[in-house]
Amino acid sequence: MSICGVKCGDCASKDTCRGCEATGGKPFGGACVAAEYVKAGGKQAYADFKKLLLAEVNSLLRANGIPEADALYELPGRFVNLPYTIPSGKAVKFLDDSKVYLGCQIEFADVGICYGVAADTTFILICSYSVNGSEPELIAYRKR
Repeated sequence: MSICGVKCGDCASKDTCRGCEATGGKPFGGACVAAEYVKAGGKQAYADFKKLLLAEVNSLLRANGIPEADALYELPGRFVNLPYTIPSGKAVKFLDDSKVYLGCQIEFADVGICYGVAADTTFILICSYSVNGSEPELIAYRKR
């Protein structure tokens, strides 16, 4: 069962996730931004937060010449935690596989590129990558 109202049956992780009600809002072991908001202030507070966050995300996307996102979705960290190559040549992940973030993908399959967004209460991350998820590049990381 979900705390925030997400239909768990539609989730790609439904076979490996115990649900956030059973785990106190930590379905993969780490915090879930949706569950935290709903537990603290209710579903309306979470809806208000998502609306505000989407506006911030779209402002950052526009500033980087990327089309706006229509919505943000609850995404397990293991799906969005890509390794970015830093100047030293080392690959570094900035997110936590066990957390649940809000994010989306803006896909341009005709040119083979996607833009990804991952965010929570403390940051917004925007990246690009090829349609198959390879060659990720960090575009923006902003503290909130």
